[in-house]
Amino acid sequence: MLAKQYFAEIHRILTEVEETQLGPIQQTAEKIVETTLQKRNVYIFGSSHAGILAQEMFYRTGGLVIINPILAPALTLDVRPVTLTSSAERLEGYGQLIVDSVNVEAGDLLIVHSVSGRNGVPIDVALRAKQLGAHVVAITNLAYSNQVSSRHSSGKRLCEVSDIVIDNCGCYGDAAIEVPPFTEKVSPTSTVIGAAILNAIVANVVEIFVKRDMDPPVFVSANMDGGDDYNQTMLSKYKSQIKYM
Repeated sequence: MLAKQYFAEIHRILTEVEETQLGPIQQTAEKIVETTLQKRNVYIFGSSHAGILAQEMFYRTGGLVIINPILAPALTLDVRPVTLTSSAERLEGYGQLIVDSVNVEAGDLLIVHSVSGRNGVPIDVALRAKQLGAHVVAITNLAYSNQVSSRHSSGKRLCEVSDIVIDNCGCYGDAAIEVPPFTEKVSPTSTVIGAAILNAIVANVVEIFVKRDMDPPVFVSANMDGGDDYNQTMLSKYKSQIKYM
């Protein structure tokens, strides 16, 4: 039962993340709180499947109201042909245009998710955001990234141009399960682990707000009684920091 092997691998990686990444997770949470209280903006970006986590983080039950996804043309999975995303994420210069198009400014926070950390767009996004005075958090796979060369003219990978680096503790190539005699691994781990990391950050952010006796900027389920009214109050309160409406 390779399904059991996959679940065991997810448990193993989650344990490694818990044992090694709580420091940068807490740093990120503190930075999100600081950014929010300073009336600055929080963004998240990823290309192709890495961008699934940008959608995971915004406008959802139990999530933060102030997270703004950057969903750039040609880099989301609704593009046809979908193979265009693989070419587009290597297009150096496009990342700078993306950052400029959403008006990232000094004091903002940008989370960039890239598993390999080698392609031009996520590196450009990080570099341009830092150039503008924003703080950059990378979620990446260091075991993978350390075994590949950068495709960016700087020669840098995402982990080398970010202020905080969170390792998803995955393996080279991301896919984790061997099915002999088939020669290639299957069943990637980065989406599951990345979502867990991000939601752990959310929990820490809310904890910080509560410890300061402040109402955290959180959505509740719209399918609960009173949910719509509560969420509308949150959207109104933080409207100056919400870019997805």
